Amino acid sequence: MRINLPNQITLGRLVLTAILFVLLGRLDYASERSGILVAQFCFWIYIVAATSDILDGYLARKQQQVTSLGRILDPFADKILICGAFIMLAGAKFYDPEQGRYITDVQPWMVVVIVARELLVSSLRGFSEGQGTSFAASVYGKIKMLTQAIAVGVILGGLAGIDDWISVSMHRVLQPVSVWAAVIVTALSIISYLHAARSFLSQTTAPPDQPQPPSAPGD
Repeated sequence: MRINLPNQITLGRLVLTAILFVLLGRLDYASERSGILVAQFCFWIYIVAATSDILDGYLARKQQQVTSLGRILDPFADKILICGAFIMLAGAKFYDPEQGRYITDVQPWMVVVIVARELLVSSLRGFSEGQGTSFAASVYGKIKMLTQAIAVGVILGGLAGIDDWISVSMHRVLQPVSVWAAVIVTALSIISYLHAARSFLSQTTAPPDQPQPPSAPGD
């Protein structure tokens, strides 16, 4: 099977994501120089990976190379990058016992909300399309993705020493605001998708062992 350029870029994003997670797992804040250096690699790898999401979609549409593989692979790569990043950023190594807080401002319950949303929407989409009904991404889903991507970028930037590029006070405000914005928009997007799915959620189905009534002629 020949893999076109947009899908190659998507596969490249998965490779970059794997590298990002390996580096995040090796961050060493006991050695400030080592920790900052690894965090800077994480930041720029993330920027390239997140930007590639825009590029592969643009090329697929412009070159009319939208494929079934791409429709599956692209959202999968997005979810792995964002959900995986939030999971790791809520890890124990980012918890400061002296301050009693996560230095990333990402708390475990926030990750539960983010991952639960993805599982719910994937289930709704799978059921809907299994019934022959399209369940396309909504504008709320796109906004959700953007706010989450920005939040992860801001956090990684902070770990990489972005305070040297902007004022420390600005980043201390920007980071928690971006994280809370991502969580709130994620929660609101759940409501929007449940509302979109209300037509088939309200339907009743016969138990698996109960025979279905015969269809009328012409159905």
